[in-house]
Amino acid sequence: MTIFAVRYATPKFPCLFTKFAFHFCSPFAENVRFYSHCEYPNVNKSFGFSNLDDALAAFNQIVHKRSPPPIAYFNKILGTIARMKHYPTAISLYRQMEFVGISPSTCTLNILINCYCHLHQVDFGFSILGKIMKIGYGPDKITLTTLIKGLCINNRICKALEFHNSAVEKGYKFNEVAYGTIVNGLCKTGNVGLAIGLLRTIEEHALKPDLLMYNMIIDRLCKEGHIIEALKFLAEMIVMGIPYTVVTITSLVQGFCNVGRWKKAIQLLNDMSGKTINPDVITFNVLIDSLCKEGMVLEAQVVINMMIKRGITPDIVTRNALMYGYCLNSKVDKAREIFDMMVKRGITPDIFSYSILINGYCNIERIHIAINLFKAMQHENLVADTVILTSLIDGLGKSGRTSDAEELFDAMQPTGSDPTLITYNVLLNAMCRSQHLDNATALFQTIVDIGLTPDIFTYSILIDGLCKAGELKAAQEIFQMLFTKGCHPNVLTYTIMINGLCKEGFFDEALALLAKMKDNDCPPDAVTYKIIIRALQEKNQIYQAEQLHHEMIDRGLGK
Repeated sequence: MTIFAVRYATPKFPCLFTKFAFHFCSPFAENVRFYSHCEYPNVNKSFGFSNLDDALAAFNQIVHKRSPPPIAYFNKILGTIARMKHYPTAISLYRQMEFVGISPSTCTLNILINCYCHLHQVDFGFSILGKIMKIGYGPDKITLTTLIKGLCINNRICKALEFHNSAVEKGYKFNEVAYGTIVNGLCKTGNVGLAIGLLRTIEEHALKPDLLMYNMIIDRLCKEGHIIEALKFLAEMIVMGIPYTVVTITSLVQGFCNVGRWKKAIQLLNDMSGKTINPDVITFNVLIDSLCKEGMVLEAQVVINMMIKRGITPDIVTRNALMYGYCLNSKVDKAREIFDMMVKRGITPDIFSYSILINGYCNIERIHIAINLFKAMQHENLVADTVILTSLIDGLGKSGRTSDAEELFDAMQPTGSDPTLITYNVLLNAMCRSQHLDNATALFQTIVDIGLTPDIFTYSILIDGLCKAGELKAAQEIFQMLFTKGCHPNVLTYTIMINGLCKEGFFDEALALLAKMKDNDCPPDAVTYKIIIRALQEKNQIYQAEQLHHEMIDRGLGK
């Protein structure tokens, strides 16, 4: 067993098939479906297990008999235990069978492979494949499909495709389930090109691509913005007589939204009107959510009216999306009206409803309302997540309540909410705004010490705080640290540093940094130019100021 486990766990799958003749129908192989449907005379009538103890009792009753019953009885027990997801138990029982000399069938070994695959021990599954071939059975389609599933469960999608190709070369056949599994895995890992290539080969094996395969490919193409290609596959489905479903349409709506073609998405929904396939609330929500994330609330409201006319009731997802859109447009009170209307109609706001509204009020610095919502949420036994707590910390910081922000931050981890880098950044910003620079530098060091990697926003916040506090030398040290850490300054970081230099009268250094921006493919924006121009004018260096002004105009950044 160990030799096979080592040999067949290697990535060179072709060796699995070189020394053994394959037999799809051995004298011992049951001509039945997978382990969950291993049917023998009276087997299903003989056993009916509702729990693990019953199955174990039945196994112990028959395993030590002088004349054990047919292997199908054992398969029924093992299959039932596997369906209960007690995979280690099923493996242990198989080993007992092996110890007392009960010979397995292909169905038995398929169950064993399935157990190993679900335990993320797919290499042991391949060792069982070696055993199947050694005893002369030959793997059946279920064996091969189970191994394919096992590789995909363990995110070894390319190995699954390699195994498939190797098996096909040796004359083995796969079923639609195996192909669907590989196509799904390839699409989920962004290998839609390989998925399409596999789809094109399926008919060569006397199989037809099915709806699920097409849906997976269309969905992935839409997510990657290839909407035209996705529409071609829809047309191909229609020609082949494969009826598309609401899932297909929802993917296409998402695809149009991803590339900003909202009118096309709305047209697609209108085209579905009166046809056998009607868009559901999920389809409409995809479009509404996309519109609201772009701040197109009026357009979203039109779509909501459309769905209501079709007899589809907006759900909490619809309302949350609309609330988000209003908050994005700083119309937080309009979002609150939707929230209050939900409550009046007996619809309980969820964690996302509160999160959207709390963040909205924090952004417009109405922190007292955000805190009241936070308390109301706790009263409803909803646990605030990191997103909500980060919003509150940010809101407290913007309102000048840095100590309260720090207190809330310190209370996060005991409640099970781990701060993210964004959380650290908003607290760092609050400390810098209130000129608590000792705390800010200590927090920056904490970020590094706990293994988080500061991003460009972390550095920019700290540099800005140091510059505004007149700590130019410390700011320059942090700025230089950026390059040693492989973090490239953006236009904001450069502008902050240039502003700090100008305020301290270091115009030559500021101009040198401006030149460095250009050399590092980070073009200055209008704000960068205006900072230096204003500083030069204040020092009566009119000629240099005019030169920079002309340069700014030539770059199309102002008049």
